[in-house]
Amino acid sequence: MVAKKVYISGKVQGVGFRFHAHEKAYELGVKGWVRNLKDGRVELFLVGSEQAVTQMLAWCHQGPPAAKVEKVEAQESSDKIEQTDFYIRRD
Repeated sequence: MVAKKVYISGKVQGVGFRFHAHEKAYELGVKGWVRNLKDGRVELFLVGSEQAVTQMLAWCHQGPPAAKVEKVEAQESSDKIEQTDFYIRRD
């Protein structure tokens, strides 16, 4: 299992990014969360098999149809919080 924090920049808020990320994570069996940041980026915390997280990251470079992803920053996370689902954070 791997854990990654991901920050996505561009036109990624107001385009259904969180909703579509939730659907894609469910499809891939990735756990964690997604949220909007006040600076206009979207942040994800991904936990899963290396293959599933890699596939989720590949999706993040494109995002949903209305998004215009400019930059994806991913870093290994030392957070080993047990994730049982993938959810949309509202904070």
